[in-house]
Amino acid sequence: MKKVILGITGASGSIYAVRLIEVLRRHEIEIHAVVTESGRKVLDYECGIAPEELSRRVTKIYPNGDVSAAIASGSFRMDAMVILPCSMRAAGALAHGVTGDLLTRAADVTLKEGRSLILVPRETPMHAIHLENLLRLARAGAVVMPASPGFYHRPETADDLVNMIVGKICDRLGVEEELFSRWR
Repeated sequence: MKKVILGITGASGSIYAVRLIEVLRRHEIEIHAVVTESGRKVLDYECGIAPEELSRRVTKIYPNGDVSAAIASGSFRMDAMVILPCSMRAAGALAHGVTGDLLTRAADVTLKEGRSLILVPRETPMHAIHLENLLRLARAGAVVMPASPGFYHRPETADDLVNMIVGKICDRLGVEEELFSRWR
């Protein structure tokens, strides 16, 4: 069984994480989640999902302050980590090796172990520091996948746009899913 760590930060775009959880559960993939304090607030504000509800949707949720949690160790067996949405704060901390919480520590370990780390920033516009931090992370092995959906599949709803981004994440995770019409 596949095992994915999902980090949720306070950037707007929590709906992407909610949809990814739905898809991964359908494929019986273990989801180990860590949510920043601002991530909890945004998740509740944008999606109406409180921490108790989120804990029912994932395999396990870890307190962000618990840097001794299992997912903070390279010996924790997992297939990939996705930070969705990825705030510029989290990206900046990770780009500079500042791992002061569980989310950034787990991501740092994911890179250190050579495992797949997918960062989905939603910020726009970005200034040079944001771009330099993301470039630094890409050079370290992370996949930077901005939440900027295409329109060639002629989306009709907001769900169509969300599904495209989540579908692209699933592609990187090796999860077979047809959430959007592919270019033909």
